[in-house]
Amino acid sequence: MELQNNRDAKYAEAKRKVKELRGFYIHLFVYIIVNLFIISRNVQQGDNLADIDNYWTAIFWGIGVVGHAMRVFVPNFILGKDWEDRKTRELMDKYK
Repeated sequence: MELQNNRDAKYAEAKRKVKELRGFYIHLFVYIIVNLFIISRNVQQGDNLADIDNYWTAIFWGIGVVGHAMRVFVPNFILGKDWEDRKTRELMDKYK
């Protein structure tokens, strides 16, 4: 019975991870397509390709994409599960 519960837990964790990866890849795909469209439309309307104004959306949205990647690929980078456990123990010790 315990072996089955362990398998179920591993399966649920793997399924959650696949869902996170899928969400990131969709986000990245939409980011690339939309920004290519915006930049190409601006260039077609006469803007210079080297003009920084063509890239503000890509820059700020790109920061969001990097944050999403960090959350998916480096989940314990900042305030991860280890931090939660340490902080919980710290607060439990404080309020004894």
